[in-house]
Amino acid sequence: MLVDSQQILDALVETLAMTGFSLLFSTLIGLPLGVLLVITRKGHLWENAIIFNILNGIVNLFRSVPFIILMVAIVPLTRLIVGTSIGTAAAVVPLVFYAGPYIARLIENSLLEVDPGVIEAAEAMGATPTQIIFKFIVPEALSSLVLSLTIATVGLVGASAMAGAVGGGGLGDLAITYGYQRFDTVVMIITVAILVVLVQGLQTSGNILSKKIRRR
Repeated sequence: MLVDSQQILDALVETLAMTGFSLLFSTLIGLPLGVLLVITRKGHLWENAIIFNILNGIVNLFRSVPFIILMVAIVPLTRLIVGTSIGTAAAVVPLVFYAGPYIARLIENSLLEVDPGVIEAAEAMGATPTQIIFKFIVPEALSSLVLSLTIATVGLVGASAMAGAVGGGGLGDLAITYGYQRFDTVVMIITVAILVVLVQGLQTSGNILSKKIRRR
């Protein structure tokens, strides 16, 4: 085995950092984008075909580009934002561009699951569109939103591992540099095992939280 436990720990921390920051910024983009995709669609609160079609097209555009290609394509933008195209900080930029539209679509689907009767009841009580969104639709869809964000987080863990292919750091970089390029099977097995445990932990935690919210 060519690496020690400290290198593995450092790689795990880098992966968690990439995933955490990417999830934060992606959610800040995806949440309002997902809400807009719902309320501007035909027959909804703020129906607006122009805004909906533009946002829908942007989301579809970014979702159609594989992450590894997107990562390379926006290298100039990454350098402009963080000053480099290599390392953990640099990997966060393409991860946000990759996950933001994905989260927006997941949130859109979660919000669309809300019973139209809830919206009708809110309108009958005289609630404004903003109140309907944040006091009725979002709380009603909260359990589903938690599951959606859990799915997005798991996806980011996988994408962060792919970022290692182009020097993004983390467990993916460790697996490629030592496990693949130097034929260290032990390192490859360890990194895969850590990723599996991490994903299982995230998914289980998300499921438990979602069930608790649903029971309230």
